[in-house]
Amino acid sequence: MAHPLAPDLTGLTEDELHKKRAELQNRLMFSYRTGNADLVGQIQLLLQDYDTEIQIRNQKMLEQMSKASKNFGNIINIS
Repeated sequence: MAHPLAPDLTGLTEDELHKKRAELQNRLMFSYRTGNADLVGQIQLLLQDYDTEIQIRNQKMLEQMSKASKNFGNIINIS
């Protein structure tokens, strides 16, 4: 479930995305310590949005790497 007030994360660079996610993680820990359950829920929703964006970017990068190298699929072969 996406947070309704989440900013557009597609315009952020990788570094910005990870910095903002780390910032939210710190705020989440603070919210847990202060016992603010409502804020914890809101931050968790935002963190899910950031995690989803990171997963999407990682998947795109993996697809680009597999297209760029014909041997990429054979790098990890456990059979």
